[in-house]
Amino acid sequence: MSVAETEGFEVLLTGDKNLSYQQNLAGRRMAIIALSAIDFDILKPNLSLIVAAIDSAGPGTFLTVECGTIKRQEP
Repeated sequence: MSVAETEGFEVLLTGDKNLSYQQNLAGRRMAIIALSAIDFDILKPNLSLIVAAIDSAGPGTFLTVECGTIKRQEP
């Protein structure tokens, strides 16, 4: 994260929901946003939620965006 902050990144989008347990965000300039899915078919209808999370993210925060999951049909 230090390199990303040095390069001016303000937000990290990830599908890794466990990242909040792996990173100490105290004093960080970046925010982390974890998406509940990484499949574009799921993310596409939820883009407004993702943009809202990015807009509201502040330095050192961790947010989760619940986008749903794929529902598989059994044959």
